[in-house]
Amino acid sequence: MKQVQGTFITGYVTILIRGHYPELFFQKCTNHGITVWNIKKINNEACEGNMKLSDVKEVRKLIRKTHYKLSFIQKKGYPFHYKRFIRKKPLLFGLIISLFFIFFLSNIIWDIRISGVPKDIEEKIEKQLEQYGIHKGAWIFSIDSPNSIQQELIKDVPELLWVGVSQKGTTFMLEGVEKLVVKEEKPLEPRNLIASKKGVISNIYVAKGLPMVSVNDYVEPGDMLVSGKIGENEIEQEEKDDEGKEMNYDYVAAEGDITAKTWYEVNVTVPFHYNYEELTGRKEKKYHLKFGDFQLPIWGFQAPEFENIHYDPYEKPIHFFKWKLPVGFVESTLSEKQVFQGKRTKEEAIQVGVEQAKSELLLGLGPEAKILTEKVLHESIEDGKVNLSIYITVEEEIATAQPINQGD
Repeated sequence: MKQVQGTFITGYVTILIRGHYPELFFQKCTNHGITVWNIKKINNEACEGNMKLSDVKEVRKLIRKTHYKLSFIQKKGYPFHYKRFIRKKPLLFGLIISLFFIFFLSNIIWDIRISGVPKDIEEKIEKQLEQYGIHKGAWIFSIDSPNSIQQELIKDVPELLWVGVSQKGTTFMLEGVEKLVVKEEKPLEPRNLIASKKGVISNIYVAKGLPMVSVNDYVEPGDMLVSGKIGENEIEQEEKDDEGKEMNYDYVAAEGDITAKTWYEVNVTVPFHYNYEELTGRKEKKYHLKFGDFQLPIWGFQAPEFENIHYDPYEKPIHFFKWKLPVGFVESTLSEKQVFQGKRTKEEAIQVGVEQAKSELLLGLGPEAKILTEKVLHESIEDGKVNLSIYITVEEEIATAQPINQGD
């Protein structure tokens, strides 16, 4: 008979039965529901077999009612290995201490690597990291998240344009990009300035080139604003043209600021009912050990006093040597938030819609544009919302460059 599945985990023993017809005892065990296997008859008065550790008590009771003698030959399985291991307390203690020591060393920063920046900036970064508590031998769980460190470095080291922070095992890695001094730009190619959109000219300032429009002129997209083709004055040009002489022109890169009044029609929708959230500043922190999707709380067991909560979790991996364990350390910041709800009147909704339209328009046009006037062309109420069509007048830069083909 083959070994019963799972008996190594629960444990099993090999017993020797002595007496007249010993195989009958194993038959008696089977009749009482005791599982036995690998039964071997050694001689006429001895027979051995295997049985589960959990059935030993029942076998002892059964053997007392017979003339057979019972002895244990072998003990196998996890329970017996565990007992033998537990008896070796110095070895067990040493193993636990070793594992704890390895775990501790695997979560300490042993190396900091900085790349992509000159030596002087690298030294500044190292000093700042020291102030943040990031150095060789620092406990990984005591440092801030990489995103926080990146923001602090950009703020505290002005020579940095960008820095990336990452952690690989026990190594802290930073890759930075230095701010470069802008070199003198190359001379621009000859060009004209033309209108990028329709409007009425409100202001003209020409640094280079020949102005082709005046204030209050109406222009369409593509109309010439400043010409980069410069020659003699118009009278001299007419005289020379009449005489049939060839004109000579200078070509320059036209430069200037030409602003115009432009017009936009913007559609917005504003609900009467609204809600928004604000953080009050009260917050608590909780710490968990994460095993897959399960989180085991290790600090901060009580629920916060506030009801409305904004969760901001940050997970730090745990390493064993260079391997990332399937266990993480989660630090959760629980901040109190207040939820506000309100209702606007029609006039308030229209005002909000106008401001929203102006903000969205300026966001697309850029910071130099200015809102001159706004007017609500159409309004309608539908499904608890106000639909608005707003006509907005803007003053903005409309000049765009057009290269000159000198071969024409």
